[in-house]
Amino acid sequence: MSALDAQITKSAVLLEALPYMQSFRGCTFLIKVGGSAMEDPVQVDTFLRDVVFLEAVGINPVIVHGGGKAISKAMTESGLQAKFINGMRVTDDETIKIVEETLARVINPEIVNKINAFGGKAVGVPGTEVFVGEKMKGDLGWVGEVNDCRLGLIQAAVAGEFVPVVSPVARELDSGKTLNVNADLAACALAKRLKATKLIFLSDVRGVMRDPKDDSTLIPSLDEASIARLKAENIISGGMIPKVDSSLDSLRGGVGKVHLIDGRLPHALILEIFTDGGIGTEIHL
Repeated sequence: MSALDAQITKSAVLLEALPYMQSFRGCTFLIKVGGSAMEDPVQVDTFLRDVVFLEAVGINPVIVHGGGKAISKAMTESGLQAKFINGMRVTDDETIKIVEETLARVINPEIVNKINAFGGKAVGVPGTEVFVGEKMKGDLGWVGEVNDCRLGLIQAAVAGEFVPVVSPVARELDSGKTLNVNADLAACALAKRLKATKLIFLSDVRGVMRDPKDDSTLIPSLDEASIARLKAENIISGGMIPKVDSSLDSLRGGVGKVHLIDGRLPHALILEIFTDGGIGTEIHL
């Protein structure tokens, strides 16, 4: 390909993206990032450059991040053993301190600083200032579920053209104690309260696939009826069930569309949002 042909190709890409930029200007996108998508610094940098791009074209990104692997590592370094019940981290008094410290002093500021370094504007928002929760029943310790979201800091950040970066911890309404909450569920709760145009899950999964070992079997679009069929066929199973269920709940709560994409793919956000084909699974009502 000649230099001129390459330039023409770039122009075509920009023109394909243009109607999406125009239609999404001023819209709020809630982006949840977690899993292996947060482990590789190169992948994190690529994702955060995409976030800066969204901000630059007039979209309002809001990030909710996970931190499970970093928290487990910090626990090991402190001589504590991570324990899980039904996929939920048992969070005793010592563990909740490590959860708070890892999220507030390591993961959250790292994301904020990188966005700022790439020319964007970001601000860290402790989840305890946003999520109101209650302690879950059982032997999980300081693990909670989100009952409500306080939007003041989020709205102020967006109004100031900052990207809010929110950690997955909640404030228990009765005691004021910090609760460890599932980042996926926290993202869903906040997306509903914000009436986000899009809720985007970046993880280490391509989306919903008929055969998890074959990327060519990716299902690009799902609605409630097709999800029910795929559950009955056992194609949607295991950990994908709560993800699609919470996606449907978000849509019923006012979210426009939900996207499941693989954050390990370079510029996954841009490819999903600004191209006709997309690269993940889109869920809609």
